[in-house]
Amino acid sequence: MVSTAFRPSRESRRPIRVSFEFFPPKTAEMEETLWASIERLAPLQPSFVSVTYGAGGSTRERTHNTVARLVRETSLKPAAHLTCVAATQGEVDEVVRSYWDAGVRHIVALRGDPAEGVGTAYQAHPGGYARSCDLVAGIKRIGDFQVSVSAYPERHPEAPSLDQDLDALKAKVDCGADRAITQFFFDNDLFFRYLDRVQSRGINIPIIPGILPVQNFKQAANFARRTGASVPDWLAARFEGLEDDVATRKLVAAAVAAEQVLDLLDRGVTDFHFYTMNRADLVYAICHLLGLRAVPAAPLTEKAAA
Repeated sequence: MVSTAFRPSRESRRPIRVSFEFFPPKTAEMEETLWASIERLAPLQPSFVSVTYGAGGSTRERTHNTVARLVRETSLKPAAHLTCVAATQGEVDEVVRSYWDAGVRHIVALRGDPAEGVGTAYQAHPGGYARSCDLVAGIKRIGDFQVSVSAYPERHPEAPSLDQDLDALKAKVDCGADRAITQFFFDNDLFFRYLDRVQSRGINIPIIPGILPVQNFKQAANFARRTGASVPDWLAARFEGLEDDVATRKLVAAAVAAEQVLDLLDRGVTDFHFYTMNRADLVYAICHLLGLRAVPAAPLTEKAAA
C-alpha cells in the first residue's frame, strides 16, 4: 500500500480529471442510448473519451464512425482504441492514418484478444505488429499521437507472473506510451500495491485507475472472470438477493461505486477512467460526488449544424 506520508492533502491536490469509455453501437436503439449518454456526460468536460475496438477489428468501421462523429459534432477529445490482432502492419497503419485525417490525436494501443476468442492462444499475424509495444512504436512513427496503453493490477490473465507483466508495460513505455489505464478492480489496495511495483521498476508514466460501476452484478462478475479481475466476497454479498430488485440494486451499485472512488480520492488519486457500458446516470452521479459539476454546452445537434 502507498504510504499516507506521500499522499497529497485535499488542499494541495491536483484538479480531478475524468475520462469515459464507450463502445460502438450495433443497432439504432443502441446508438440512441450511446449518444444520449455522451450528451449527458459531455458537460463534465472529461479529459478524453475512448471508443473500443473489437477483436480482429470486428468493430473497426463502427468505431471509426463513432470517433469521427465525436470529432465532428462535439468538443470532446476522442481516443480511438486500436489492436494489432488479425491485421497486417500496413492495414493497421492505414487505420492510424485515417484517424489522423479525421482529427484524432489520441489512440489507446492494445494487443487485443485472440481472434478465436478469450481463452484461446494468441497468435500474432505473420505480417502484423507482434505485440502492443510494437504497435505503440508504429503509431508514434506515423504521427504525433498521444498513446495510452493498458495496465493490469492483478496481471494480464495470459502473463506467467506479475513481474513479466510489468516487463511488458515497461516495453510499452520505452516505445513511447504516454499513460496507462488499468483493468478495472474492486479492491483499492490491489491498485496501490501495483503502483508501488510499477514505481520500483522505474516506470513513471501516469497510471490511471479504470473504474467499472457495477450496473449488473452477474454481468460484471462474468466480465471479471474473463479478464482476470477478482471479485471480493464482500462485493458479492452487497448484491446478494437483488437479482429481481432493480431499484434496490441501483442504489447499492451507487453506494459501492461511491465508496471505491471516494477512497481512491482520499488516498491521493485525482484521475479516473470510467468504463461506462454506454450508460450515463451512475457515472454522472459518481462524478458529482467527486466534486465535478456540469458546464452547460450546446446540444450535439446544434454543434453539428454550426
